Amino acid sequence: MTSPLRKRLQILFSLLSLLAVLALAAAAIAYSVMRSSLPQLDGAVRLAGLSVPVKVERDAQGVPRITGAARNDVARALGFLHAQDRYFQMDLLRRRAAGELAELFGPAALPLDKSARLHGFRGTAAKVVAAMPPGHRARLDAYVAGVNAGLQSLPRRPWEYLALRLEPRAWTAEDSILCVYAMWFDLQDSTGSQDLSMRALAGAYGAGGAAFFAPRGNSADAAIDGTAFPAPELPALRLKAPEETPTAALAPADLDPSLRPGSNSFAVAGTHTASGVALLANDMHLGLNVPHVWYRAEFNWRDPAGRPHRVVGVTLPGTPTMAAGSNGSVAWGFTNSYIDTTDVVIVDTYADLQYRSPAGWRDIEDRTETIKVKGQADAQLTVRWTEWGPLIGAAEEGRAYALRWSAHSREAMNLNLAELETAGSVADGIALAHQIGMPNQNILLADRTGRIAWTLTGRIPKRVGYDGRLPVSWGYGDRKWDGWLKSEETPVVTSAPLGLPAEAAAKEGVLWTANNRVVGGEAYAKLGDAGYDNGHRAKAIRDDLLELVAKKKAEPADLLTVQLDDRAPYLGRWRKLLLETLDDKAVAQKKARGEMHELARGWQGRAATDSAGYRLIRGFKAKVTERALAPFLVKPQQSYERFRWGPMVEDAVWRLITEKPTRLLNPDHPSWESLLLAAADDVIADADKDGRTLAQFTWGARNTLRMQHPFSRFLPAWLGRWLDMPAEPLPGDSNLPRVQSATFGASQRLVVAPGREDEGIFQMPGGQSGHPLSPFYRAGHDDWAQGRPTPLLPGPAAHTLTLTPQ
Repeated sequence: MTSPLRKRLQILFSLLSLLAVLALAAAAIAYSVMRSSLPQLDGAVRLAGLSVPVKVERDAQGVPRITGAARNDVARALGFLHAQDRYFQMDLLRRRAAGELAELFGPAALPLDKSARLHGFRGTAAKVVAAMPPGHRARLDAYVAGVNAGLQSLPRRPWEYLALRLEPRAWTAEDSILCVYAMWFDLQDSTGSQDLSMRALAGAYGAGGAAFFAPRGNSADAAIDGTAFPAPELPALRLKAPEETPTAALAPADLDPSLRPGSNSFAVAGTHTASGVALLANDMHLGLNVPHVWYRAEFNWRDPAGRPHRVVGVTLPGTPTMAAGSNGSVAWGFTNSYIDTTDVVIVDTYADLQYRSPAGWRDIEDRTETIKVKGQADAQLTVRWTEWGPLIGAAEEGRAYALRWSAHSREAMNLNLAELETAGSVADGIALAHQIGMPNQNILLADRTGRIAWTLTGRIPKRVGYDGRLPVSWGYGDRKWDGWLKSEETPVVTSAPLGLPAEAAAKEGVLWTANNRVVGGEAYAKLGDAGYDNGHRAKAIRDDLLELVAKKKAEPADLLTVQLDDRAPYLGRWRKLLLETLDDKAVAQKKARGEMHELARGWQGRAATDSAGYRLIRGFKAKVTERALAPFLVKPQQSYERFRWGPMVEDAVWRLITEKPTRLLNPDHPSWESLLLAAADDVIADADKDGRTLAQFTWGARNTLRMQHPFSRFLPAWLGRWLDMPAEPLPGDSNLPRVQSATFGASQRLVVAPGREDEGIFQMPGGQSGHPLSPFYRAGHDDWAQGRPTPLLPGPAAHTLTLTPQ
């Protein structure tokens, strides 16, 4: 090797070595800076405002046991911990509700902020705080002070703000209320889409068509009061020739309910349990993100009379209360109710300046919103309001739509949920539930005497003059909300005499909810329908419970088995139909059809990760639905662009393909048999596009977890994986007790008998900490993914931090 070449190589090697050293140094500095934002886990920290020291004992998974002299001291300590472990998550929640995300993320977040500003929740939150009773305000103030102290006590600001090169904004009492309003966005219809879709459907096909395609009930109904609705008649429609009947293909999400917020809860009365104490199970289904929505905790304190209290469960970072859990006497859990709390109001307008109200013509109020945008000038938004709510769009000439949503009312939100922490019985819980201000939930209660009950939380509109299913005018005063249902008007189902009516299902000693219609008759008319689930999950849970109590006395592990049930009996009729469609003649025409037939025939009935049969049958159902409904989609979407079929549409499709009315056949097909065969071929084509054989086209290949940190979407894949939870195939699906999709599923699994919390079971995806260098970032996640039972109560203390008065 010549000397000049050797010299150039030496220089190149030196430069590469220097770059490597610099890269390692930069990585070491970044690592050191990130580590410096981790919270202190042991020792003592001063916290102003405490009456006496508070002990925080974290177990091996980072779950804190907080022990204080008074409940407000516990609230202050909880705020301290929330800030140190989850401040960025809290910040996102308050900004989502207030429409302030663009201040962090720039113009990309502006459309979401504008949609949030329509509702004015920061102003409403201020009204909620101002109206709080002194005791709740004192607890909230203690929590807020703890949050800000926890943020200031970190050696460096949370790592996300280091990455964004921003300083975190201090916490306020209004911010805690906004965190709950963020959940309102997740759990209820903030756009009026349910009413507008029904209007579009009825406008396209009349009342008969709307009743058929969006029925009030279906064949899978599993209401706990045993009620059912009669099947609607086939609509008096006739599709025209292909050239006269435009069709529209559906996007997968149009028919996939997996992204609809939902949950399971069920309870077994003490007469059917091994301990004689009632058992409660609850798994709330939400989007799966990092950090995770819930934060586990155990609270211990004494009330002014010296009585000890312990409550364990999950908290929502940003708020000072236990969201769901057990206090030793009563356990409670929630599922989204889907009762109707949003109405679209038809507004008569004049010159786009005034609107008709029962009191005469009134001025439309223009509210100017200023939105801060990172890296750009502030954005201005004008929101137009009526006495009923904001205008959300034009209806027709001289008319507009306004949105009446219970969340806009100050009295619909409060901190009464905290009172469940000291409820002594199911009867206490029922009385409290009707006073809780939150997104309306089904609440199941179970107590140590063996009683169980169902009722609803939140303010429920009292409608006059209409049923809420379609938009109507409120301009003449004959149709309106006349306040809220009183406590005695809110339905209750209980398993034991409490001076309240007991329904047939409760007499069996089991109760269940799964976002389905829970009651019928007069109660259903009061509550309305905001898109109840199709009932498949509820029916499966009901059948599992009745089978369980018929065989044995229930124990906690039995209820976890129900939560993890990934069987899909609702697909049985679709499997049979697919096998009949793929007859000898069809199989002879295409080899892949024969393989599909064999895989479907060999399906074991579960949404298992290694099952191709499940994915093929499920896909066949979706493709049949798409082809059968395609000619009926265009007209509603012409009227309302965001029109989507509701969760009850499956029975309509089944009626069409089994009764086979020629006048309702998609004109792209010569017969219903050809439509079914084309749907089977669609599934085969999907597998081919995916680059897989049918045997490789397994459910796990699609149902692979994508539980991501918001930053990972903008980072190289190798670095994103460091922030995300493991991408692993998981069993379960949307219509089964074990709800699971790639980005959605059980946000926790809780099984508990109040007073026997040491036997309780708990699982949660993600971990306690939002810091990727924390040992608690992923702690417990694998137990959730694998369905392994782990204790509800925190384990032995691995770290002890004492918060002392300043």
